[in-house]
Amino acid sequence: MMTIRTRQGRIRSRARLAAAALAAVAVIALPVDAAAAPTPSPSASTVARAGTSFRTAVLVSPGQSIQVDASTGDYLYWSFTATAGQIIEISLSIALPPAEKRSGPSTWTVDVFDGMRRRQACTAGAQTPIAAVTDAKTALGCTLRRIRSWAEPWSDDPLPGTYYVRLSVIDLPENDLGLPTRVNALVSATDGGTSADDGDLHAALVPPAKPGKAASGAGPADPSASPSPSPDEGIAAFNWLPGLSARWVWTIIGGILAAVAGVVGFSLTWRRRRHI
Repeated sequence: MMTIRTRQGRIRSRARLAAAALAAVAVIALPVDAAAAPTPSPSASTVARAGTSFRTAVLVSPGQSIQVDASTGDYLYWSFTATAGQIIEISLSIALPPAEKRSGPSTWTVDVFDGMRRRQACTAGAQTPIAAVTDAKTALGCTLRRIRSWAEPWSDDPLPGTYYVRLSVIDLPENDLGLPTRVNALVSATDGGTSADDGDLHAALVPPAKPGKAASGAGPADPSASPSPSPDEGIAAFNWLPGLSARWVWTIIGGILAAVAGVVGFSLTWRRRRHI
């Protein structure tokens, strides 16, 4: 009996210790989560507009609060500028229409694109939540990867430049289209450092194409390398023809050959008809 009571006492003491540890972790985690939540800058003005496409996206600054009245089914666009080393966090809250006016649940989504219209991955946040009929509001979020100072041309890593945020509803009853909603959004930026990049982006990811001109930064030509052929090198024998390019020369030659082939074909056909 003493042995059973001793074991029961040990089990109870361990259970009490575990409960106390969980309570301590919960108490410690509360202020951390509250401190991590993004807050708007008190000096920034509130944005009350949104674009309907990439071209009409409304420019906002990190820390600037967004409050927009919209209709269910609208596409809302905002743009912002990110610099190297930043970690961008986008949070949105949608006040839904009254439950008695809605016919069913709705699915909302937030997408982030870079300046080349490439969709960026979210590392955290509820990107596509489903709002039930009884929900008064729904929350969305997206945390981008740290903005890099450089990247390979084939990669889709986030680079410094303009980014676009698109909010839309992707699934809801047709009768709910057009119901009024209110959107509260915030784009926040934190410094994530750039020491891990080990590089710097000095030029655009896709330089403008200029036919006939060498790309800048290519370096001096190697004297030992064979020279590139000139566009007119193949018609050196026709240099005595003034003002004619390679295209005109080969066009004339092709026309002459076509005329000769036509005459030969006609003569052969005419001889066969005479014999018949």
